[in-house]
Amino acid sequence: MSSTSEKTRLFIEKAGSRLGAIVHGVDAKLPLTEEQKEFLRTELVRNKVIFLKKQFLDDAQHEALSRVFGEPILHPTIAAPEGTKYTFELKSRYGRSTDSWHTDVTFVPDYPKASILRAIHIPPYGGGTIWANTATAYDDLPPPLKALADKAWGIHSNDYDTNYYKFDGKKGEIAAFRAEFISKLYVTEHPVVRVHPESGEKTLVLGHFIIGLDGFPTREANALVDILQGYITQVENTVTWRWEEGDVAIWDNRATQHYAPADFDQQARQLRRITVKGDTPVSIDGRRSQYIKQP
Repeated sequence: MSSTSEKTRLFIEKAGSRLGAIVHGVDAKLPLTEEQKEFLRTELVRNKVIFLKKQFLDDAQHEALSRVFGEPILHPTIAAPEGTKYTFELKSRYGRSTDSWHTDVTFVPDYPKASILRAIHIPPYGGGTIWANTATAYDDLPPPLKALADKAWGIHSNDYDTNYYKFDGKKGEIAAFRAEFISKLYVTEHPVVRVHPESGEKTLVLGHFIIGLDGFPTREANALVDILQGYITQVENTVTWRWEEGDVAIWDNRATQHYAPADFDQQARQLRRITVKGDTPVSIDGRRSQYIKQP
């Protein structure tokens, strides 16, 4: 099924069963109408990740599009490339990518509401991105596991157990990036289950920044996180986007995780992301996320 607007012929094409839709009728290089902006915001909450094909935005147009969804914010530890205010550069060399499941920047309490990612250079094969729906994952939990998740709190940090060991051949470059990434140390406590402020859905807050569960020993915490994470990443709960240069993906960072497979060998891969300011998650019983440690 598709959602349409007769005035401007806006419509969506489903990209996946549980999440994902391609938006038609929007040229983000041009100023958007209020109708177009509202359409994008509505479809983002409904579909969790939306795609605009072959937009070929520059940095200023990218920033303008991000403002449709909120206030752009800079990454807490990584500087923006020269000439930009809010951009996070994903410029892969030597086959490196963020090939672990995560929700962006959950090591701070008010982590981003949404992320807007545009493709600049895509390798001739591989280099796609996978998204998962953390709301349907929660719905799939059996009642006893759901009851445990409802009360659990996760500890998140930017000093987490990364996948950098996969790239031993380029330790120097990777070590430099990691040093910048953890140049300011953040530790935050989030509910494992948050209530989405717009849809009212319950979503799981996990991903690779989680380093423990409050009140659980490490072994038990790791086991429980693995079980819960498995519901998020089951194949039927995901959608994969095969990038073409110029494409834009926008995801609801409150209701998704994503993963970029390192499946493009030594080819170059370059994308740029802007995130927009988020709210502080609220648990089922009304408690809010909070810092445990901040710079």
